[in-house]
Amino acid sequence: MPAAQNFDVIILGAGAAGLMCAIEAGKRGRRVALLDHAERTGKKILISGGGRCNFTNIHVRPENFLSENPHFARSALSRFTPDDIIALVEKHHIRYHEKTLGQLFCDRSAHDIVTMLERECAEAQVRIILNCRILSVRNDARFTIETSQGTFHSASLVVATGGLSIPKMGATGFGYAVAEQFDLRIVPCRPGLVPLVLNPADQARWCDLTGLSVEAVASAGAGKHRASFREKMLITHRGLSGPAMLQISSFWHPGKPLSIDLAPGSTVTAPLLEHNARRDPNAALQALRAIFPARLAERWLDLNHPANWTNTSLSTMEQQLHDWQITPAGTEGYAKAEVTIGGIDTNELDAKTMQSRKVPGLFFIGEVVDVTGWLGGYNFQWAWASAFSAGQAV
Repeated sequence: MPAAQNFDVIILGAGAAGLMCAIEAGKRGRRVALLDHAERTGKKILISGGGRCNFTNIHVRPENFLSENPHFARSALSRFTPDDIIALVEKHHIRYHEKTLGQLFCDRSAHDIVTMLERECAEAQVRIILNCRILSVRNDARFTIETSQGTFHSASLVVATGGLSIPKMGATGFGYAVAEQFDLRIVPCRPGLVPLVLNPADQARWCDLTGLSVEAVASAGAGKHRASFREKMLITHRGLSGPAMLQISSFWHPGKPLSIDLAPGSTVTAPLLEHNARRDPNAALQALRAIFPARLAERWLDLNHPANWTNTSLSTMEQQLHDWQITPAGTEGYAKAEVTIGGIDTNELDAKTMQSRKVPGLFFIGEVVDVTGWLGGYNFQWAWASAFSAGQAV
């Protein structure tokens, strides 16, 4: 067994947060080791954004994040902003574009972002050790990390191991286990930004229309806890997906209904209410086809046929289109979830540094913390910002 190796900072997890933290700590002259059990860095970065990495969102605000403490993310997000990651991307001459709703993607490939981070690590003299399985973590004045590649000691330990989403990419609950070892509270975890599964009866009604999509407003919750998102909704072979449904999935709770406006901003039945207008199935179908794909228009009319063609009946039809109530049976789980909701309780951490309040020198950053962003680059910005904050403190 090789002799124990000593560093100022050891970071567990070579994803977006771990790489950024290593860069910032290394730039401050810290001796940094970045350990990961995978065979390469940034594996989840590479598959993000359809392979083009939605690396930030220009509209990031603290309100775009879920947490038991909705104010916790404010400090880190103010210290490392979308402008800061854009500056780094531009420094490396990576071309990018705004897709929709402030989402910034690489023009070419997510590989560009990983290469950028690796180059910055090299310049900061970060030592990256891959295929390195963590066997144990101890804290006796200094941290001792036993691994499949030897023993490491450090004054500071940063946990950037991510959440439970996409286990086929190597996701594990290791970060939560470390937190529990040091008696830190964990907010219960669940899949977020995940496709929803319908019950068998609703699958029979809708799921043979797999692949059809419409713009919709999906809503969940009530009062000040109500959330709504207007984006595309996609019918899948098991339920509902697309950006609108992924967004609302983070706010949905089992057993609760969703409200879906399938015709936002439109009055579908208006042509049928005009003077001397036809009021029959063909006229209704024509009106529905103005906003729906033909097969979806036909199915909707089959399942929601007006009782008669009076003004009252047409008003009911209109209302159903704007408030489709449907209760999912569940989600596709962590296998298809883009993020993990929940994680290390933010009350356990200093918002400025991401350091544990109980264990000096122990830091948690990125997805492992109970801060979860909306779809569209928000979670990357949290990774960069929380990592930057810890990197300035270790």
